[in-house]
Amino acid sequence: MHFNAYGGNGAALAAALVNATDFSPPAVEAMLTEHRLLRAAVTSGQAGELRAWARRLGPVFGELDQDTQIRLVNELLDVTASKPYVSAHDGREPHLHFFSVDADIVARAKDTTAGGLAMAMSFAGGRRLGRCDRDGCGVVYIDTSRNGRRRFCSPACANRVNVAAHRARSLAR
Repeated sequence: MHFNAYGGNGAALAAALVNATDFSPPAVEAMLTEHRLLRAAVTSGQAGELRAWARRLGPVFGELDQDTQIRLVNELLDVTASKPYVSAHDGREPHLHFFSVDADIVARAKDTTAGGLAMAMSFAGGRRLGRCDRDGCGVVYIDTSRNGRRRFCSPACANRVNVAAHRARSLAR
């Protein structure tokens, strides 16, 4: 499964924010830079705003009821100033922007993540916005597998579940 680079980037940033445990300015700046947001410097107040935004993004991942998931994404879009437009800046190919390049970093991150989740819903279905099936693991992910059947955040979680199931079957014999 391949999202377009921009929508996938926004959805991937949403997942990274939800999974983040460190919202110090340096950690947030590194995350925003890794997901290709320019001018990613944040204050501690802005990092706190993004922590709160991450809590709003979280329920979208792993929601099984499509109507609920759509409502959650639309609520995110409602609170952003997002107005999509095409841009080709800094030597990049034409791509979709969800924010004004003059907006502050918090607004740009909110617009990017809400827009990315909307694109993931629209073009790949909400089932691709997952939450790990291993009990006790709340990690979210974007399912980019071919068949869209990913259930775990990582091979380690999948292995733990499979080993536990194997042991349970062995003990039942």
